[in-house]
Parts: sequence; C-alpha cells; structure tokens
Amino acid sequence: MNTVIQQKFAVPYQYPVCFSEDIFNSANELFVKLLAKDRLSRVLFIVDEGVSAAHPELLNQIRAYSEAHKDKYHLATEPIVAPGGEDSKNDEASYKQIVEATHLYGIDRHSYIAVIGGGAVIDMVGFAAAISHRGIRLIRIPTTVLSQNDSAVGVKNSVNAFGKKNYLGTFTPPYAVLNDFNFLKTLDDRDWRSGISEAIKVALIKDLSFFTWMEEHASALARRQMEPMKELIIRCAQMHLDHIAGKDPFEFGSSRPLDFGHWAAHKLEHLSKFRIRHGEAVAIGIVLDSTYSFLKGWISSADLNRIVLLFKQLGFELFAPELGGENLIKGLQEFQEHLGGQLTIMLLTDLGKGEEVHEMDHDLIFKAVDMLKDFQKNSILVDS
Repeated sequence: MNTVIQQKFAVPYQYPVCFSEDIFNSANELFVKLLAKDRLSRVLFIVDEGVSAAHPELLNQIRAYSEAHKDKYHLATEPIVAPGGEDSKNDEASYKQIVEATHLYGIDRHSYIAVIGGGAVIDMVGFAAAISHRGIRLIRIPTTVLSQNDSAVGVKNSVNAFGKKNYLGTFTPPYAVLNDFNFLKTLDDRDWRSGISEAIKVALIKDLSFFTWMEEHASALARRQMEPMKELIIRCAQMHLDHIAGKDPFEFGSSRPLDFGHWAAHKLEHLSKFRIRHGEAVAIGIVLDSTYSFLKGWISSADLNRIVLLFKQLGFELFAPELGGENLIKGLQEFQEHLGGQLTIMLLTDLGKGEEVHEMDHDLIFKAVDMLKDFQKNSILVDS
C-alpha cells in the first residue's frame, strides 16, 4: 500500500528596489529605515575593493552613518573589503571568507549583510548569505550600471565552478536593493557602457518603444550624461522586476527569455578568460542572435542594421576572436545543461518581440559570426 500526502503552500515575497543618491549622508535615512524597527540590528558590511579604491571616503562614511544612527543598528565589525570582479566568483575562498565572517561576528537570521559593489561581488556575497544559517537578510547596494538595472534587482545568487558560470547558486530574494547613482560617476567607460547591453536586451524582446528611446538617446548615453542613464536604469530594472514577478520567478522550466544573447555571452566570457566583461559579451551575444534571426528570415535587414548601429554608436565591440571554432558550439550544450531539459533559446521575430526555439543550425551560427566580423570593420552594415 502506498500512502501519499500532498504538501502545498505559497510564500509571498516582497522587497523594495530603491533609487537614491548619497545614501551614507547621515541626513539620508533611506538605509536605516529599511531595517527592522523593533530591535537594535546588527549589520555586516562587505565592500568591493574596486569600489573602495574609487571612493576612498566610503568606509569612513559607513562608520559615520552607523554612529549617527546607533540607536537603530550597529556595525558587527569593521567593513570587510573583498575582492571584486569575476575573480570573486571564481575563487571559492571569496565566499568562504564571508561565511566565516558570519560565524566570527555572530551574524544570525535577524542580522543583515549589506554588500556594496558590482554584480559579481553581489552574486558571491549573496550566495554566502543564502547558505549561512539557511539564509541571512541581504541588502544589495549595486554600484555599476549592469548591477543596478539587471543583476542586483533579481533573485539569483551564484559563484562559478568547474569552469562554468553560475554553476553553484541559489534563488534567494534580497531583503532590499538600494541603488545610489553617485557610484556610477567613477565607473570607467567600459563599465558605464557594458550595463546598457542588458537594457537593449530586454527592450528587444519586450518593448520596441524602449529600444527607440535608446536610439534617440544613444549619443547622450555615450557621452555619459547622467539623467538619461538614470531613466534607462529605472526603466530596465522595472522591466526585469515585472518579468521576475511573472509565472516562473525561480526558473523551474527551461524558458529564459531574459537570457537573450546569453548562451554565447557566457561561453565567450570563459573563452576570453574574462578579458571580455559580462555586459560586453552580452552585447556580442545579442548581435549574434539578432544576426541569426536575420539569416532565418525572421527580422529584416533594416531591423538588424538598427540593432548593430545602436551598439556601434554606444562604442561596443561586436566581434571577438574567441567566437571562432567549435568551442562556441559547446556553449549551446552547456546552456542546455544549465537550463535542464530541452535547449531553449530566445530569438527575434521583430524588434520588441522574441520567440523561443529549441534548436539552432550550427552552420548559420558560423555564418552569423562571419557577419559580426564584417560589422566590426565596416560602416555599411547589411544591404537593405
């Protein structure tokens, strides 16, 4: 005799995604108001070493802010400066250092970890927070365009393993996300630009009007004007949040529409030994899959030219020598393994409209790669 008890329950998730400036000015109470009001909270700060170097006053600002609000919370210890960039996700010592800190400084499930940095270090610290005490409250304070408009607003945390991106990770929503636009001012041009690729991605598969807006503001964005960048970040973040709130926030299925352009991008990052940054690889991956869509006859040459021209106006490279050979095709296999189940790739049937396919023609992929090489060299793109 078999006895089956069917368990079913739902857990609602809610967290604020905030946009502000100068968040550690003692007069700005946004951070402290995020914390629990019924107890004196303990907060462990982790700061990306690149951010700390670019903002040498930041650690003192954190200390002064904490002192100004000591009736609400206190620092568990001095802010910990941790390695940033993709290396923080490649070296297991990075996340283990954070796990050890939760042990040493008594960070429990009613405490907070506040991580300040780019998307990679936020991924890494988020993973450490999720596996410590089965989940410590995480406040993300992203400092790059890409992390503010995409990676830090979602529910994923991860580190790399076995030569594969995001192999170890969790789906754990943050306690809060706090974006400070002032951090963007010290980004180098590559990091300023690379985050825009995620906005182009979501616009191409969901919202033609947003894509058109970026075409109209491409020159201003390339010149690093802050106001259009703020609007881009907020619009892009909202679209990502709307998607996450949809039918599959923890990705139980194989559909990943927000991974448009990412199957090649993830492989390209590894093949280049992370010389190519994530947003730069995503830009190349988007153009590759858009070109493939054109070769399939799904979008017009005029549509493809608009996509390529926008990336070129923003200053993106559209080709990398690592794209050649069978190693790129392995990226398809690894992407399918990461998804679980059947291969599912998002392609374009129109600007602002995506459609999923479950197989790709390898010969067409290589033809698309050859076209990317031409896009990089030529001012004339695709003949209409």
